[in-house]
Amino acid sequence: MFKEEIVVDCHNHMLGRVAAVVAKQLLNGQKVTLLRCDTINISGSLYRNKLKYEAFLRKKSNTNPRRSSVIHYRAPSKIVWRTIRGMLPHKQPHGAAALGRLQVFEGVPTQYEKTKRLVIPSAVRAVCLKSHRSYCVLGDMASRIGWKHAELVKRLEARRRIRSAAFYEKKTASREELRLKKQAAFEKLSKEDQDILLQSGKN
Repeated sequence: MFKEEIVVDCHNHMLGRVAAVVAKQLLNGQKVTLLRCDTINISGSLYRNKLKYEAFLRKKSNTNPRRSSVIHYRAPSKIVWRTIRGMLPHKQPHGAAALGRLQVFEGVPTQYEKTKRLVIPSAVRAVCLKSHRSYCVLGDMASRIGWKHAELVKRLEARRRIRSAAFYEKKTASREELRLKKQAAFEKLSKEDQDILLQSGKN
């Protein structure tokens, strides 16, 4: 179903599966925002993925090796963005427009703290990767290839969790208070009115 914006929490999702699903949604005209890209998973060990990315970092231009023709991203969000870009015809107008509808972030920015965050069931690691298979976290790999903001994101996420816990407690307390008020109002009604309300609730 088409929505104004889909916000996806990428925690413990597989990178390739997320990229495939999101690329299809972007081509269909959907705006997608990916959060916590630093906690997304990649199949294979950390050491193996680090070697593969270091081989990519060594790529240079054959015509002028002093000037590399490849942009090497270190941030997890930009690595995810580039993976999705590779699944889009980004050099065509409709592909460029689809890529413009994508936003990626490490952690959860302030404006998305109270937004409903979705998951992609077919991309969750526990569903699509066997339990004995090795995997690594994208943020850990990015830290080993030059990304320098892992500790900052970790501190900001710890603060966000404290704020989220306080918000959740306040929300559940208000719901409980509302439930008690409804129960008190229901008990004040006569037996006949209570029966009528119970019958209407069943129907």
